[in-house]
Amino acid sequence: MTVSATVMAATSGRPVPAVTFAHLVRLTDDTGLFEHARHATVRREHGYCTDDVARGLVVASRQIDPSAEVLRLAERYLAFLTHAQDADGAFHNRLGFHREWTDQPGLGDWWGRALWALGTAAARSPVAWIRQEALLAFTLGASCRSVDPRAMAFGALGAAELLRTDPGNEPAAELLADAATAIGRPDPDPRWPWPQERLTYANAALAEALIAAGGLLHDPPALAAGLRMLTWLLDIQTRNGHLSVLPSAGWQRGGPRLRYDQQPIEVAALADACATAATITGGQTWYAGVRRSISWFLGDNDVGQVMWDPATGGGYDGLTLHGPNLNQGAESTLALISTLQHRTRG
Repeated sequence: MTVSATVMAATSGRPVPAVTFAHLVRLTDDTGLFEHARHATVRREHGYCTDDVARGLVVASRQIDPSAEVLRLAERYLAFLTHAQDADGAFHNRLGFHREWTDQPGLGDWWGRALWALGTAAARSPVAWIRQEALLAFTLGASCRSVDPRAMAFGALGAAELLRTDPGNEPAAELLADAATAIGRPDPDPRWPWPQERLTYANAALAEALIAAGGLLHDPPALAAGLRMLTWLLDIQTRNGHLSVLPSAGWQRGGPRLRYDQQPIEVAALADACATAATITGGQTWYAGVRRSISWFLGDNDVGQVMWDPATGGGYDGLTLHGPNLNQGAESTLALISTLQHRTRG
């Protein structure tokens, strides 16, 4: 979801850069999107993963008025995902540089992210054949169910994209409803209003899925639960007026909270969830979360360091106590693009 230009009225006085796909192009070949980089240089030996290719298709599909170059990226990412999918709807995740799968098809996070991407492409791509192919692959994948609530949440985001353009899409509606059930409801304890005992990664995606289910399926309890979860996430991850997101180690209920290494994926998930909450509820206060997310990349964070490289367009891989991890892999660059896409409608 993008938000209007009024959202960007203030980001701590820092100029907000335009979205650039330059580093994503650098990380992409005719097969897919390489997972890792050493600084800005692709590390081909680590190969590709469905997780990142799916995120690539999400940002390429929701880019308004995409260039021919961005459309080519979308075509390659769609081809990768359809190749990764088996006849039952599950997906491989890891492809080596020599184009051999190194795993078996499954229903982990990568399945959910693939459905997120396919639903987004089916709903938003300006190219008719991409929409059609993505819908076919989404429908097949949506016949499956994962036992992992987070994977279901990712899939639910793709289902929500489709339902916004096609409210009668039954596979999407059923997946979104089942995901809301799988995620559960937050604990009534105000000190830990979360369905699980541990916060891990992309936490805001679970709240966003419930918010989307509440709004699109007319389920007020799901909407209230998702908004409560998102409110808490913003509260615990805001420090001195800026975002201080949970680190890669996560946070166990009742345990100590670490502060580093912070990952860009957390920031991008918060931006998406806040934008969805603003759209569904009409509440302008959610835009503060979007602004803080953008500002985090611009240096309004715990160490006051910019989290992207203007020379390459790449996002830095993490925020450490001593500053950014200067590697510019796919996940961090996609998180940067995804967050900046909320700066304007066009």
